[in-house]
Parts: sequence; C-alpha cells; structure tokens
Amino acid sequence: MIISRASDIDMLSEGGHLLALVLNDVVRETKPGIKTKHLDEVAERGIRKVGGTPSFKNYKTRGTKISYPASLCVSVNDEVVHAIPGEKALVSGDIVGLDIGMKYKGFYTDMAVTVGVGEIEKENQRLIDVTKKSLALGISVVRPCARVGDIGATIQKYAEGERFGVVRELVGHGVGLAVHEEPEIPNWGRAGTGHELVEGMVLAIEPMLTIGLPHVKVSRDGWAWKTQSGKPAAHFEHTIIITKTGAKIITQ
Repeated sequence: MIISRASDIDMLSEGGHLLALVLNDVVRETKPGIKTKHLDEVAERGIRKVGGTPSFKNYKTRGTKISYPASLCVSVNDEVVHAIPGEKALVSGDIVGLDIGMKYKGFYTDMAVTVGVGEIEKENQRLIDVTKKSLALGISVVRPCARVGDIGATIQKYAEGERFGVVRELVGHGVGLAVHEEPEIPNWGRAGTGHELVEGMVLAIEPMLTIGLPHVKVSRDGWAWKTQSGKPAAHFEHTIIITKTGAKIITQ
C-alpha cells in the first residue's frame, strides 16, 4: 500500500500507537505462572477497548488446515512465531515472543517483541538484545530509492556478526490494507537488490533470529514455527511508513 493523504497517515499512526499501548499491557502480564491464553485475552480485550479489531483472529493462510483462533501469537523458547496461546504456563527462564496485529479505521498495523520471564540466561538475553537492535538497524536504512535488499543485508550482517542465525523461511512484508501485502522483506540479502522502496509505502519489518543454526519446521497444528535444533529464537517487529527522509515508526 502507498499512502499519500495526511489524514490516512494520521489514522494509520493512531492505530499503530494504540496497538503499541495494548502490547505494553500484554508485556506487563507476562510473568511466571501466567498461562499463554491469559495473554491472548488481555490482547483481545485491549484491542476491542480502543475500537480496533484483532487482525490475526480467524485469519487463514494458504496451506493451513484451520483459521488462526487467537488475537495474539505467543511463541515460547524454541517457537519462532505464530504459536497459538493455550494452557501452557510460563516459567522463570522462558523467553516469549508476543506478536499482535490490529485493524483500526480501515488500516492494519502489526508489531512484535520478545521478552524474558523472570531470570533468563545471559545468552538468551543477548539474543533478545541483538534481535531488537537488528530491527532498529534494518529500519535505519529505509528511505525512498533504497532497495529491499538493503534492509535484509543490514540485518544479516549484524546478526550473523553476533553469531546468531537468521531464519530464511519467514519474512517481513507490506501491510496497511491487509494483514500481509507485497513486497516480502527478507532479513537477509544483498544491498542494492530487490524491490525499490518509495515514499508512502507501509512495511512490517521483523527480524527473527536463533541461537545456533536457523533451520525451522512447522508444528503439527500448521501454525507454530519452531527451531529444528530446539534452541531459542527471538522476534521483533515494527510497522513503518517511508517518508521523504527515511522511515517513520508507526507502532511506537
């Protein structure tokens, strides 16, 4: 989607800000002993309270047997993304990816964070920190006339330099008028290649990193992606809009 009207940018920004506030509430509830379904309940209640609609709930993608049944993806430890919340209770030492999306006044925004539960291992904290910085670095190279490959190359160089794996099967994407739009935004690549970025384009940039090898597999439910090694993964995401001078983060 390309946005040019100031009123549309304002509505998109309003929705992104409200979504960030909802996710903050979810993060505060992410504690030892809490069941993942409780986090989903907090997310859906918050989204509806601000006047939005959960964009993940009942979403169905090609190749899946069932629609996604929740408003929030809660991915624990070796689960990379898209894990369905349920009866699993969090314990101290877990790391948890929280991925949330909302439709607000006709526009879609999407964001994710990974947080530690209680005391976590130093390497897991470093994984979280590097993934978060990877997102910031990827966003920093966004500007009109740049290329999708510039984003991926920047993320890959930093992440692999810190000795973490970059997941290849999952990518960022365009967003705005639908949950997923073109172009795809890989977290690896070659600078100067790929789709050209233009002012007004709305993107969801989302690095997904692993400890050890980046190979992943789909769980039996057809939704959750997990590391093949069983080692932890982390995920961060922002929705951004490309401006004349760079990128404006919508989900602040």
